[in-house]
Amino acid sequence: MSSVNRATVTTSLSVSFTVGLYGTAFGAAGVAAGFSILQTCLLSLLTFSGASQFAVVGVLGAGGSAISGIATASLLGIRNGLYGLRMAPILKVRGVKRVVAAQITIDESTGVAIGQEDLGSGAMKHGFWLTGFGVYFFWNLFTLAGALGAQAMGDPSAWGLDAAVPAAFLGLVWPRLHGNFERALAVSAVLLSLALTPFVAAGIPIIATALLAVAFGWKVRR
Repeated sequence: MSSVNRATVTTSLSVSFTVGLYGTAFGAAGVAAGFSILQTCLLSLLTFSGASQFAVVGVLGAGGSAISGIATASLLGIRNGLYGLRMAPILKVRGVKRVVAAQITIDESTGVAIGQEDLGSGAMKHGFWLTGFGVYFFWNLFTLAGALGAQAMGDPSAWGLDAAVPAAFLGLVWPRLHGNFERALAVSAVLLSLALTPFVAAGIPIIATALLAVAFGWKVRR
């Protein structure tokens, strides 16, 4: 097995800690939405997809149904399947290792792996595994810290922690608004969700904006 490049290790660890630290916001948001500490931690351990996790606590915390929460989280998680298609020919894993790889196939592990392309396939594999496991460790550690901290405050909603969910989504989306197309889609999604919110159940506006994204993509393809 080839040795690990120092630059790859540095990149992986810096990304892992930075992203993992953000788990504090999810831990606090989960408790603020009415989840127990155990439920909040299990979401991080088993789901391990930041956007999908925030979607679940956001929809259920707002009074939406479990079906709406699951549907919204699933739509947001589709991109991880696409990442898997990109990483499969690079990782070439089988059996149990393939299941583990699927669990840690996220934005960051895929991004760091692709970023090591100039260093060869070995560096790409190292970047994927180091970042995936690193984010998993720190994300779950700080989820617990955030949940415990929120519970120690008493009533989390009194501290405005319910604002962590929309703030988290904004933080995830903002760096991706590079061009006019992305900005137009984001503005359209905001307007559509605001228009639907007074009339439909919680979670439906988010699903509707996902369909809007499909419509935008179809138009661009044509």
